[in-house]
Amino acid sequence: MSIALSVLDLVPVRTGQTSAEALTSSMDLVAAADKLGYRRYWFAEHHNMPAVASTSPPVLIAAAAARTERIRLGSGGVMLPNHAPLIVGEQFAALEALAPGRIDLGLGRAPGSDPVITQLLRRTGTTSEADQFPQHVQDVLQLMSPEGATVRFTSGGTYDVHATPDAAAAPTVWLLGSSDFSAQLAAQLGLPYVFANHFAGDGIERAMSLYRQGFVPSEHHDKPLSFITANVIVAPTAAEAEERALPQLRQFARLRSNKPLQKIETIDEVLANPSDALEDSLMQQNRQRWFIGEPAKVADELSAFAERIGVDEVMISASAGAYDREPKAETPGRLQTLELLAGALL
Repeated sequence: MSIALSVLDLVPVRTGQTSAEALTSSMDLVAAADKLGYRRYWFAEHHNMPAVASTSPPVLIAAAAARTERIRLGSGGVMLPNHAPLIVGEQFAALEALAPGRIDLGLGRAPGSDPVITQLLRRTGTTSEADQFPQHVQDVLQLMSPEGATVRFTSGGTYDVHATPDAAAAPTVWLLGSSDFSAQLAAQLGLPYVFANHFAGDGIERAMSLYRQGFVPSEHHDKPLSFITANVIVAPTAAEAEERALPQLRQFARLRSNKPLQKIETIDEVLANPSDALEDSLMQQNRQRWFIGEPAKVADELSAFAERIGVDEVMISASAGAYDREPKAETPGRLQTLELLAGALL
């Protein structure tokens, strides 16, 4: 099966690495993805996490647009409960004007952090506005459209609002999720849908089935459109690929076991400090869902997975770790994954 490949980037920060170095390596990576033939490159939104420098997708998308020529760029995603719909609409309408026809706006319902950060982002209390997510999605769509939105006052009268003065086109809006809720909402609104398999693999078949069966054609799309994400690590040998998987696998295990998060360890650090029993068990569980190995093996597994789920695109989170000896402003393991996988599939 022929599949398209895309990239999801959290801009990981490893031991001894600064945010500037992590961002430099990601900008080099998106430039490489552009040349290698990847379809799209999305930046995630996470806050107050020592291992993640992807806090502001619009800023990173703008920087990536200046480094690329044809690849689609987007958010994977903007966590809408954290932001006013008008701000999101303005940011992505501006990005669309900067890189016409290349901008995706992926929207998520989770806050992407803890209640304290949620309060600092929206200043509406310790809970996010997730319950208003369906309406806010529609608000963003309307605000970015050439027609704009109309505010109707209870006392009478209206007020026209546009995310940009004269929109020639709007970004493609995608809904992201790992539950039935987002799948059903995307179907009801006639929007594309992405299942976040890279961190939540359970329920993927049910969610995709609900989306396809419930899809209502809209002015945006006349048929269902979806893809899936996956953690992928490719190296010239299986042994190297397995080693490069260790730092992120242990980071996931720390997250699942509610241990304090830290910068992502190097491979050398993980090998020098074996995991405890709980971490090891969680790492083994997560390992079963990841695609790790030599190029041909991973290419075959990804193709089979995409065919089973019924999609023609997979967005990879290139989760390869780094060795101590590797330059801080580079990400050889992630770049190697993109190059080897492109050689096998694209």
